[in-house]
Amino acid sequence: MALLGTIGVGLLAVGAVAILIEIALAAVWGLRMGRRMRVLTAYIETERSDIQADLDRLKLAIEETKRLWRPYRRILRWLRHPLVLALLGSYRRRMAAR
Repeated sequence: MALLGTIGVGLLAVGAVAILIEIALAAVWGLRMGRRMRVLTAYIETERSDIQADLDRLKLAIEETKRLWRPYRRILRWLRHPLVLALLGSYRRRMAAR
């Protein structure tokens, strides 16, 4: 019985050492992961600011386009009317038939 008790205590010690090694590895990997996450977060923030700047420029360009097309709004509305489109289509078919 004493031999089994000695083997049990030895296995308990080996198991405790294995658990401590795994805890140490998890801590090291966790610290590395934390460093990588900080770098990645900084990179994402710089990219986010670049994207926001691009979106602001796009909004300004859209507003400028709307402002420039404002005098032609009525003409464009007439040209998009279904009857006008049908008329232009009939003219196109006439010209193609010639």
